[in-house]
Amino acid sequence: MEFELWRWAMFALAALVIGLSKSGVPGLGILNVAIFQILLDAKDAVGFGLPLLVVGDVCSMLIYRRHAEWKQVLRLIPWTMPGVVIGYFALGAMHGEVARLVISLTLLAMLVLHVWRSKRPGLVSEALPHSYAVAAFIGVLAAFVSTLANAAGPVMILYLLSMRLPKMAFMGTSVYFFTFLNLFKMPFLHDLGLVNWGSLTANLKLAPFVAVGSLLGYFFARKISQSSFERLAFWLTAIAVAYMLWISF
Repeated sequence: MEFELWRWAMFALAALVIGLSKSGVPGLGILNVAIFQILLDAKDAVGFGLPLLVVGDVCSMLIYRRHAEWKQVLRLIPWTMPGVVIGYFALGAMHGEVARLVISLTLLAMLVLHVWRSKRPGLVSEALPHSYAVAAFIGVLAAFVSTLANAAGPVMILYLLSMRLPKMAFMGTSVYFFTFLNLFKMPFLHDLGLVNWGSLTANLKLAPFVAVGSLLGYFFARKISQSSFERLAFWLTAIAVAYMLWISF
């Protein structure tokens, strides 16, 4: 894949954001999805971003490898499989512009969830009881949204916040869940032609930015106001989603 310099700069920014979101600033995650969606064809963007997410997962696993709440991970993982399969058929059936519109609406819904989480944290805990049925629903929903748009972060943030996990356990549980999910998605997106040698070659050039972002997220997330990071990410993503919806219509 050959791109202009300014596109490479934007890709590098998105890769840096992936590292930051994976290792310490989870609210930023949706921003990289919007950047890829603007720079590439809607469906290609999903496949292009996936290997970089896996790189971010591996970096974060090295940081949080001892902090997962395995009970929550094992409750969710079996239900990701049907969610990925449903997302695979939905994504494969969509034309490019329809996919962009659906992905834009999905991102918009994730932004609404993000606002709801921020404004009504108490309601989140009450709305998500600690039951296996809710875990199953969240597993399927997160996997479907992730397969369609790589944008399941807000869903998992809502769920894990309702579990009231300590910060380190929160990060470790999220990392292990998304590592399994993203690896499981890989052959499905490869079958759709969205993960290919061309995109992987470009991903190799961007992987170092993910690693740098992971280190920055780990060392500085606790020192820099996370609310400021999330506020900036929210408004930049909102602008990007508005632009995507505008070009979709």
